[in-house]
Amino acid sequence: MPAKGKHRRPKANPITRGFVAAGTGGAVVALPLIGATGAHAAEKAAPTVTPQQAVAAVAPAAVTPAKTPAAPKTYTVVRGDYLSKIATEHHLAGGWQKLYRDNRQVVGGNPSLILPGMKLTLGAKNPAKAAHHKKAAAERTQKGSGDASTRASRGSERSSAPASTASSSAPSSSSAGTTSASGWVAPLGGGISTPYRASGAMWSSGYHTGVDFIASTGTTVHAVGPGTVYSAGDGGAYGNQVVIQHADGTFSQYAHLSSISVSAGQTVTGGQEIGLSGATGNVTGPHLHFEIRTGPDYGSDIDPLAALRQHGVSI
Repeated sequence: MPAKGKHRRPKANPITRGFVAAGTGGAVVALPLIGATGAHAAEKAAPTVTPQQAVAAVAPAAVTPAKTPAAPKTYTVVRGDYLSKIATEHHLAGGWQKLYRDNRQVVGGNPSLILPGMKLTLGAKNPAKAAHHKKAAAERTQKGSGDASTRASRGSERSSAPASTASSSAPSSSSAGTTSASGWVAPLGGGISTPYRASGAMWSSGYHTGVDFIASTGTTVHAVGPGTVYSAGDGGAYGNQVVIQHADGTFSQYAHLSSISVSAGQTVTGGQEIGLSGATGNVTGPHLHFEIRTGPDYGSDIDPLAALRQHGVSI
């Protein structure tokens, strides 16, 4: 038994010591527990990324390959075709002018003359035919390089009738409206911008098959002699045209008209109005393309001015 009067420190209860330890050291213990819990939560928030996924994440986006331009198409000219019609029907960028530039070697120097059977390339140049025609053109050019008059007529033909480019050697006027003793007249008054058989290095036919009279749109066009209207209407590359059959067996053609005032089967007299000049079909400016033929169709042309003079027309 302890000595009386001495104070002894009471023994602490084990349970109490446990609480004290928890109370004094609990903060120390609790802090790492909280940290561990936070880290564990963070691991759950961020999904695991595999090496393959990491590579895919930084890989560049797939590049869509550029579309290959559409391959050029070849078109075969049929009766009634003209460049502006083809360009419109095939939705060609640049219109008939671009189509003509791409196929100039095939068409020739006059865009108003395209013939059935010609092969035109739509959308790009036609190198094979271009090479062929270029060689032929070079041969023709070399053959006629010393002919100054040929070069002059070639330049006037390409101008396709603007008055400022009329050939200096062409007559300044004609006797349109003045009927000769035979009942024939010139188709209209005015000079000639492109003479008959004017040559050009790039012409598909090799020469001009008629004469081009200088005329602004709306100029009255006369039948050159009495006859019967063989055809009147769309002439393809010639635009609106009239073809008249005459008693001597010849045919006269009037092309690129802005309007027509006669119809097929109608009888006409020399000097009668048959339409108005214009720029329909394939042309680079308003004018009248005039031909005299031995038949109604292209390719049967004869010298139109010589034929008119034979009928007493002063031109």
